[in-house]
Amino acid sequence: MNPATLVALGAFPQSLEAFFDAIPADFRNWKPASWEGIPSEPFSPIEQIRHVLDVEVDGYHERFRLALGETRPILQNIDGEALSIERNYAVADPSEVFATFRSARRKTLGVISALTAEQLDRTAVFDDVPVSVRGLVHLLCSHDQQHLAGLQWLAARIDGFLLSQCACSR
Repeated sequence: MNPATLVALGAFPQSLEAFFDAIPADFRNWKPASWEGIPSEPFSPIEQIRHVLDVEVDGYHERFRLALGETRPILQNIDGEALSIERNYAVADPSEVFATFRSARRKTLGVISALTAEQLDRTAVFDDVPVSVRGLVHLLCSHDQQHLAGLQWLAARIDGFLLSQCACSR
């Protein structure tokens, strides 16, 4: 497995928390007037981190389990929008989300780090496309990066919103 990918996966929980902590507390549930250009799913900051947790546990833990235990399984995608409503992401407690996520990511890394070359080559179908277990690891890392970018995008929009509020009061 690519060592840079494993390093990125291991560093992600700390990066996610740091990026989230940079969002002003009053804006953790803030949503912009337009989502145009967001590099992740259109979720508020708190919804971003809660979604990442669900994708880790309900998505990748299950995908790795199936890909390693079955012959060419069809892996399901996560309906993030439906889960955000069902699980009421907007009221999530960030400290609980991060504690649970850190534990879930440790579990993921434990699985990934123990994989043999043969296991990394096992295949499944995801989004109607063949994918190896190695490919799933890369997709997980890509999803992580999308949400770091999403939080940065939101931070920029929040900054713009605050600047517009200051300009209106002049």
